Amino acid sequence: MPPIVIRASARTPKDRDMSQEPLFHTYEIKSASLSLVSFLLKSADLASVQADVARRLGATPGFFDHDPVVIDLSQIDAPQAEVDFASLCLLLRAHQLLPVAVRGLQDHHRAAAAQAGLFEAQDVQTLGSRTETVVQEVVREVEVVREVPAANTSALVVDKPLRSGQHVYARGRDLVVLAMVNPGAEIMADGHIHVYAPLRGKAIAGARGDESARIFTTSLEAELVAVAGVYRTSDVPLPAEVSGKAAQVRLQGDRLIMEKL
Repeated sequence: MPPIVIRASARTPKDRDMSQEPLFHTYEIKSASLSLVSFLLKSADLASVQADVARRLGATPGFFDHDPVVIDLSQIDAPQAEVDFASLCLLLRAHQLLPVAVRGLQDHHRAAAAQAGLFEAQDVQTLGSRTETVVQEVVREVEVVREVPAANTSALVVDKPLRSGQHVYARGRDLVVLAMVNPGAEIMADGHIHVYAPLRGKAIAGARGDESARIFTTSLEAELVAVAGVYRTSDVPLPAEVSGKAAQVRLQGDRLIMEKL
């Protein structure tokens, strides 16, 4: 019997068995926007930078939560100096910051930045960079306290007095405190803070740069109040019209405004 020869014929797209085609795509590519923390590098001397970061952020290891960061070289003291991007990225990651981009590059920086895995950012949206000012003043450790179940889950509600040394942080939401905040206690929120009792400790609203955040209390006697990194301590006496009274604290430009309610 002569051998049987099977010849494969070319199939055009029209001839394909459409039953074998996937019914849906497994991915899509779309444009997206991302808010970044800005790390404004002012010196190419990484030893000095490391010492400064350790001094200002060393006591607050949990303040950042793997936030994406853009390294900004626009105000570096020596633009022509080489920057060790690999070491700088390691330093930032050690403090739970994830460097993803760099801006303000000089031509001689581009190769080293690309080698470190950083893309060059032109127009990026950054979170408020003034938050670190408050870090120098207060400790960010968070102590878990009993929360009151609430229908509005966008706010963290605390119904017991906060004693000296206690810290409460409402990450990504407002904070409502229904009891006294004693001297030495600290409350912090990414949004607004409401204290329906005397506020005698530290209160930081807009902790990650929200300049529209406010602090409300039925009795303003705070050791420190801050909004989006702009703060005022008890070293400067509170205005008589709000001291010990129901008041709100808000930000207007770079100034804290305290108003009687």
